[in-house]
Amino acid sequence: EAVGRSEVELDLAEGATAEEAWERLAGQHPGLAARRARLTAAVNRIYAPFDTPLRDGDELVFVPPVSGG
Repeated sequence: EAVGRSEVELDLAEGATAEEAWERLAGQHPGLAARRARLTAAVNRIYAPFDTPLRDGDELVFVPPVSGG
């Protein structure tokens, strides 16, 4: 949503990580770079470290901090 769309498709090398996907996305949208430290990654709806390798068809979401009550 921060890039003006609810979904973005990236072409990445086989075995690219969530971190590499973030770097590609932030390279295309420089205003995102400062947000990295506060984000968590989720691959196929499961929280995952940024060094998680991705496979073709995976859904990757960068989740901002949330609060609730």
